[in-house]
Amino acid sequence: MPWKESSKMSSRLEFVTLATAQGANIRALCRSFGISPQTAYKLLARFKEHGADGLQERSRKPHSSPRRSSEQLEDEVLALHEKFPCWGARKLATFLPENARPHPNTISAILKRHGRQVVASTDVQSAAITRFEHEAPNLLWQMDFKGHFALTDSQAGRCYPLTILDDHSRFSICLKACPSETGEHVKQALTDAFRRYGLPEKITCDNGNPWGTPKQNGITKIEAWLMRVGIKVSHSRPMHPQTQGKDERFHRTLKRELLERTGFNSLQSCQQAFDRWRDQYNLVRPHQALGQKPPSSRYAASARPYPEQLPVIEYDAGDEVRKVRSSGCISFSGRQLFIGEGLAGEPVAVRPSDTDGLFYVIFCNRKISEIDLRIEL
Repeated sequence: MPWKESSKMSSRLEFVTLATAQGANIRALCRSFGISPQTAYKLLARFKEHGADGLQERSRKPHSSPRRSSEQLEDEVLALHEKFPCWGARKLATFLPENARPHPNTISAILKRHGRQVVASTDVQSAAITRFEHEAPNLLWQMDFKGHFALTDSQAGRCYPLTILDDHSRFSICLKACPSETGEHVKQALTDAFRRYGLPEKITCDNGNPWGTPKQNGITKIEAWLMRVGIKVSHSRPMHPQTQGKDERFHRTLKRELLERTGFNSLQSCQQAFDRWRDQYNLVRPHQALGQKPPSSRYAASARPYPEQLPVIEYDAGDEVRKVRSSGCISFSGRQLFIGEGLAGEPVAVRPSDTDGLFYVIFCNRKISEIDLRIEL
């Protein structure tokens, strides 16, 4: 057995005392104390030269460290960590000179040596996961609310962060501190985003308020407005947050780097912090999926401008146009059909299909329902 930690010094002293006695059997003593002959003779030599002091535990630190990082490099790493305390070694490495850039493990070692908290790596992608992204900016935006949290001033209420992310570049289109999850706040945030970045081809969101359709799969006001503007809208499958995977990942980063580290006493102070953090995320922060480059390196504004006045809806000459009632229903051939309360006041077209008795209900360019006169009511 090896030396007992609690009495290592006394065990060594006892061993050399017995081993230096006349006629001692050193091999038998080695077996008794559970040490190798090499260790035994090394201890005896140290005891002969230095006495009991020679039995003390010696440092295993090398006399010289020719491969140890220079003080200049360590200072640069510590300064970067001070500036970006939530970033891992891979991200910090991108800000060091390329011709003298150390391995991320070296950066982690420097931080540990100086007692800095090393952030667990979150930017290493498993080889088993296949990434999917649209091939150009503005082909798809992902939109969602990042839950909600209380403001430090109890009279100020809560903050509901609205996030919009470009699928191709991971560029944060919008990070808005909203007082609630209402359609009015979403519409205003989207309008500001459209005026600044133009129109995307498609927006995907989940099935919750205010863009979800819990009642009979109808059309919401937000969805109807986006369709009028000329944007396709899709919804993720229920219980499948991975459809919004990039925006969900953005939420994790936002929580870890900002929301968990500070509090806000008002929506205004919250928005100011959001704006500062969003600029860093878009313009500075390296992204593993982008070759350790920031999202701004792959994003460009859309060439489709936002129409300040909604275009007039035009339908084909053979269509029968119906105005949706406030209840969300239309009448056709003696039948009532629920379309969606979000379309109240909007014109929809009832268009004959290639099958006799089957009609399509169209809003703008999208088929939103069917009327089958072949089915008896």
